[in-house]
Amino acid sequence: MSSWVITGVSRGLGFEFVRQLSESSSNIVFGLVRNKAAVEAKVAAEIGRENIHIIQADTTDPMELEKAAQYVSEKTNGAVDYVIANAALQSKTALVGFDTMSRDPKALEQDVIDHLRVNTIGAVHLFNAFMPLILKGRAKKVIAISTGMSDPEMTLKADIYQATSYAMSKAALNMAIAKFSALYREKGVLCMAICPGAVDTGSLNIETEGEGQLAMAMFGKFKEYSPTFQGPGKTDDSARSVLALVNKATVDGGYAGIFLSHTESKPYL
Repeated sequence: MSSWVITGVSRGLGFEFVRQLSESSSNIVFGLVRNKAAVEAKVAAEIGRENIHIIQADTTDPMELEKAAQYVSEKTNGAVDYVIANAALQSKTALVGFDTMSRDPKALEQDVIDHLRVNTIGAVHLFNAFMPLILKGRAKKVIAISTGMSDPEMTLKADIYQATSYAMSKAALNMAIAKFSALYREKGVLCMAICPGAVDTGSLNIETEGEGQLAMAMFGKFKEYSPTFQGPGKTDDSARSVLALVNKATVDGGYAGIFLSHTESKPYL
């Protein structure tokens, strides 16, 4: 039986990871969320499988993560095969650039800090909490869900000025993965970051006409970067592609510590 620990499973890509992985009775899936009751109800209504465990844990709280790791350890005899850091913050500031954000410097600073705390530091806490279990696992794979916008090449090719805090925090996440790989590669642990492509997760929560126009402007930049871009893809297709790469990648196959697209090629979209 393979054991999977995934953060941010309340919706979007994380929920789809849980759905697809739980299809096999040989998998046991642990989903970490901030609202356990709500997600348990959603899982029961939309998936309804007994090999899914939902755990209350905020990834920015090391104590909660330690408790989650203890719970998982008791269910898996002290070992975990896969950890996927999927939980992420992407606020509506993703729709604008530094010029707009600079009108309120304090808010800009807090936005950057908030994104780093969730998208980078939260993943670091997660990996530290579960690494003792990973080291005893069979697969030994630690995965971070990143974004093509963390790559300066994507930004510069189409002058994508949006998603500043989000992109910066994910670039830091990529480096964190490289550092974890430097620590644990020789112990057989694969650490890697994967861009799942543009996926419609609902995180931007577009509510007004103005926000819709800003979103279309950002998508226009995406199309300039990748002419074949037709809009955000489906979560099931993206999740399936990411999981295929996770299963394929090995420490000795050139994947250790790197960041790449789920397609293993560019453009990211």
